[in-house]
Amino acid sequence: MLARVTSCAVVGLDGAIVEVEVDTSRGLPSLTIVGLPDAAVQESRERVRSAIKNSGLIYPNKRLTVNLAPADLREGPAYDLPVAVGILLASEQAWPDRVEYALFVGELSLDGGVRHTTGILPMAALAKERGFNTVFVPAVDAPEAALIQGIEVIPVTDLSSLVTHLQGLCPIEPYSYHLDLSAGEPPPYAADLCHIKGQEHVRRALEVAAAGGHNVIMTGPPGAGKTLLARSMPSILPRMTTDERLEVTKIYSVAGSLPPETPLIQHRPFRAPHHTISHAGLVGGGRWPRPGEISLAHRGVLFLDELPEFGMRTLEVLRQPLEDHIVTISRAAGTLTFPANFVLIAAMNPLSLWLLW
Repeated sequence: MLARVTSCAVVGLDGAIVEVEVDTSRGLPSLTIVGLPDAAVQESRERVRSAIKNSGLIYPNKRLTVNLAPADLREGPAYDLPVAVGILLASEQAWPDRVEYALFVGELSLDGGVRHTTGILPMAALAKERGFNTVFVPAVDAPEAALIQGIEVIPVTDLSSLVTHLQGLCPIEPYSYHLDLSAGEPPPYAADLCHIKGQEHVRRALEVAAAGGHNVIMTGPPGAGKTLLARSMPSILPRMTTDERLEVTKIYSVAGSLPPETPLIQHRPFRAPHHTISHAGLVGGGRWPRPGEISLAHRGVLFLDELPEFGMRTLEVLRQPLEDHIVTISRAAGTLTFPANFVLIAAMNPLSLWLLW
């Protein structure tokens, strides 16, 4: 029997639909995954098998073939849940009419639990764009998926509860999240410019930079207050709009840096990487590129302390983001673009610059 389940991949900051096809046939019991799976998907064979058995379900004693299409997309552990659902559909332990307009995402543990998955927000946004009615996501990621209005979010804690839901025996209540966009309390920034006394000329410069979105470089001896003033910069920037909050949250979701108790980034980020950071860590990179520090500082502040200590190659890669507010990363697998609209604040000791010269 052939079963089809829809899942999603993340390419850059956008989602991409992945169709999971499961076919059962006669032959020696085995599970073969075809497409372009990475090591995490190849290992999912054992995770799916153990999760189904430990959930009190029947793992079919047949030859199973799983196809992930399109085959040129990178796959990962987020496809454990759709593969398991496809196997249960193919073995007639769940009903196909309940998964026709639904999208499944999640990593399985050996006991059948569903674990956290990165990039849930762009996946949910794509599901709404493509006309899906329901998304099945890990329960810990349900608040993040519920940020997308107009789509039903089903929080899945384990595989057994999902099967009873698909069978209509014990439905899972959809998750609802109230998005509070009111001004509320002042943001809990590390420092507030109104609490800093003195340094009037520097305070005035930061106010002008905040009003116009300008970059700043501060020079002075150690202990003059450069770091404290830089950390207070986000406190005088305007509050982010709803679109800006969702945009920043999407970056943190894909990077795996979104705190579990914070489904939505409410305040402007402040990033202060150490001078030993590599250029790939600053702009993003890897075999499958992920956002770097300059993208994590999008709509916020990027602080480079002891600027002369940064490598020349590291500083040179800042040229395009400062001019175009985006960063383009090219790899053999393709070219990706990440947003990088930030305020750059640099600080240095004049003595270190003289020694460098």
